[in-house]
Amino acid sequence: VQFVESGGGLVQPGGSLRLSCAASGFTFSTYPMSWYRQAPGKEREWVATITSGSGSRKYTDSVKGRFTISRDNAKNTVTLQMNSLKPEDTAVYYCTRGAIVWGKGTLVTVSS
Repeated sequence: VQFVESGGGLVQPGGSLRLSCAASGFTFSTYPMSWYRQAPGKEREWVATITSGSGSRKYTDSVKGRFTISRDNAKNTVTLQMNSLKPEDTAVYYCTRGAIVWGKGTLVTVSS
């Protein structure tokens, strides 16, 4: 099982970024997928989850209305569209299946 995240970078407050995660090593289409993040000096926290068939999406309260999780089962990818970014969204973002195996993550920095 492997996850490779990409799309992070430096963005000003109010800006947008789109994160992508390429998954491999398992039958992607049969598992829910999640995004987590870890801010400097803080524990890793759950951000969003999407079910295997995209029928249900859930978000942590702090990102509701700003972030959208989606997936493409044909390409084994899961994305996180992040809008109206705030400095407190600064973190390393990880995708995962079941919060057991982790990729290296992608760094998002929101700063003016």
